[in-house]
Amino acid sequence: MGNKFVIVLIAIICFVGCKNEVEKPETENNELAVVEKPVEPEEFGFKLNDYIVKRDTVRKGDTFGIILDRNHVEYPKIFQIAEKAKDTFDIRKLQLGKPYTLLCAKDSIETPQAFIYQPNKEDYVVINFKDSIHAFKSSKPITYVEKVVTGVINSSISETLDAQGVSAVLTNMLADNIYAWTIDFRRLQKGDRFKVIYTDKYIDDSIYTGVHDVKAAYFEHNHEPFYAFQFETDSVKGIIDYFNEDAKNLRRAFLKSPIEFGRISSRYNLNRRIAYYGYKLRPHKGTDFAAPVGTPIRATANGTVTESTRRGGNGKFVKIRHNATFETQYLHMSKRLVKAGQFVKQGDVIGLVGMTGNTGGPHVCYRFWVNGRQVDPFKQKLPEAKPISDSLKAKYLDFIKPIKYKLDNIFFEPEIDEQPEQTVITQANS
Repeated sequence: MGNKFVIVLIAIICFVGCKNEVEKPETENNELAVVEKPVEPEEFGFKLNDYIVKRDTVRKGDTFGIILDRNHVEYPKIFQIAEKAKDTFDIRKLQLGKPYTLLCAKDSIETPQAFIYQPNKEDYVVINFKDSIHAFKSSKPITYVEKVVTGVINSSISETLDAQGVSAVLTNMLADNIYAWTIDFRRLQKGDRFKVIYTDKYIDDSIYTGVHDVKAAYFEHNHEPFYAFQFETDSVKGIIDYFNEDAKNLRRAFLKSPIEFGRISSRYNLNRRIAYYGYKLRPHKGTDFAAPVGTPIRATANGTVTESTRRGGNGKFVKIRHNATFETQYLHMSKRLVKAGQFVKQGDVIGLVGMTGNTGGPHVCYRFWVNGRQVDPFKQKLPEAKPISDSLKAKYLDFIKPIKYKLDNIFFEPEIDEQPEQTVITQANS
């Protein structure tokens, strides 16, 4: 009897063991397959499956109180939340059209437990009032992806890049920021060619926000090579310039234009006569760049803001002293974004195009002083930008060696069939 019991027990164990073994999933190579659990969605530091998620944008007439009241939060509670959160975020600053998210309890009335506001694509504010009330600011993870593009000019660089699906922003970076003083992009020749190492920026690995910067470039214009390497010359002020393979700065001390997109609508002209004023002599001591209202206006060189105010026909304006010789002024702004005494770098946005003061249309009047006298900036022999110091030159030349090697070993697009691979170079919270 005992022997029979042992035999039956062994049979059961074998049966169960074999059954379990048969049920284990296997791959084509008879290897044990790994069964992955589905990833639980998470955003803003919350597990979204724990809540009913409501997403919307700030509508006309919306306030923080109205939004919460519309979602069954009573005003005494709203006041309490606002008071606790005010040191982190001013709830009066909700902007029309900006997105917000409500995380609500899974109860009968879907009671809100957290409010998340996104002033831009990267940053967000969390006001959590599930148990106690607390608020904090944070940013979504940013990923920079290094890419390479090459091309041969048939008509224009913008058409060449567009054919490869590359953002027009890269064209503007090359033409307006990097090669503005060394290559005239309006006079490119057929057969000119280029290679560029640049980075694209993504938020949360999925939201593409455009070209971030250019690491290095090579442009062959009229059979003459032009290298450009990005290098930080002042880590305290965050000044970044582009230099060639011999450490010579590629730009002048001043940008050619205070706006990236626009056209010259009126030039510096001391003999200007206008029909509206009976053809009386009305000298124009500035250069007008026409652009839509709200277009960013850039400082054309490093300097210190000496005036940021509104006055008479100038409207809202900013004036910058660059050194003992040069000053610039930017008139008719819709909004000023810098204050007197503030240091600005070349390319920093100092205001927005508008129509304040005496103006017949949206534009920025750009005025240029040399030793206290207004002149035409396009007729001046402007100085080159600050060269690399002797102490930095050796460091720069060492820095560009591997980048130049990589650039020199990139083939031009018509010579290869496959696009170069992309490389994720860094990921961080901004």
